[in-house]
Amino acid sequence: MSKNKLAKFADMAGYSHVFEYPYHALENVPFPMKGKWGKEFFHNDNPIVLELGCGRGEYTVGLAKLFPEKNFIGVDIKGARMWMGATQSLNEGLKNVAFLRTNIELIDRFFSQDEVSEIWLTFSDPQMKKATKRLTSTYFMERYRKFLVNNGLVHLKTDSNFLFTYTRYMVQHNELPMQFCTDDLYHSSLTENPESQEARILSIQTYYEQQWMARGLNIRYMRFELSQEVHLSEPDVEIEMDEYRSYGRSKRSSLELSK
Repeated sequence: MSKNKLAKFADMAGYSHVFEYPYHALENVPFPMKGKWGKEFFHNDNPIVLELGCGRGEYTVGLAKLFPEKNFIGVDIKGARMWMGATQSLNEGLKNVAFLRTNIELIDRFFSQDEVSEIWLTFSDPQMKKATKRLTSTYFMERYRKFLVNNGLVHLKTDSNFLFTYTRYMVQHNELPMQFCTDDLYHSSLTENPESQEARILSIQTYYEQQWMARGLNIRYMRFELSQEVHLSEPDVEIEMDEYRSYGRSKRSSLELSK
């Protein structure tokens, strides 16, 4: 039988690589390690990579194993899920992994200018009703630009055609450099050579990804550069909504189209 939530939170309270700053805890107190992650926690100057909405932390842990020369921080507000990746990384002695439990709307309060090199968004909630809640919206891109290096990479891996299509329009509208884009990842050129570095990265599969693939859903992926120099604005487009309900997500709107 798995641990209950209270036991998991009690565990993480004692984990030195887990930082818990939900909104109420950070509202009037600045985060003391902002701009100092490399020096004071990781004790190196290696690139820092964020996974926003990390869930159980499978990607954070998986990437950390593949790239010991980089530092990885998984961010989510759901502490009971995060416990799995936090516990695994602790048990396996991974020194290049940390977890941050907070609201992603506050993410720019934790990192300083140019402190982060890449961002991964893995199976984020599409948030079809309101653009500003989407983790690939310009609302969030403006926050990311406060700490992401110029032309730093943003990776999106998703089951949602809605979020994939919206993000593609957002990238095109703002003329951000697109490095790769596919609506069927596991039948794309990135996975033709299973021994390649990219194939190994993209083959990390979360628990929910495996569930969606079992339902016959395509996994979509894109990688683009986020420039500091362009003026960002939202694309004025209508996008067909997803017809299915993803595991662990609230019921889809009955509307057929959304902006």
